Amino acid sequence: MRHRKDAQKKGREIARQRMDLLFRLAAAEHELHPERSDRYAQIARRISTRARVRIPPHLKGLFCKRCGRYLSPSGTRVRLHRGILTVTCLGCGRQTRRPYKIKMNS
Repeated sequence: MRHRKDAQKKGREIARQRMDLLFRLAAAEHELHPERSDRYAQIARRISTRARVRIPPHLKGLFCKRCGRYLSPSGTRVRLHRGILTVTCLGCGRQTRRPYKIKMNS
């Protein structure tokens, strides 16, 4: 039983490393091949579901939850309004809203 748990841990760590690598490749390839970067994001999402690993928070906002596209600066519209960050995917139109803190200068 111990060997199975060790193998699962190792498999999940490999899955995290591969997801990180895929998102780095997606960022590097987006300028020349945007469809390739979308595919990398889809593969990373599939890896996370198959290996039952959560996508790290710093990578979670890099793809659209509806259409699966890689969210690059050229593929999104970002708006700031009253402490809310709104990111709109230009592929499907889905909006993601997150709060942010406004720093006051004193």
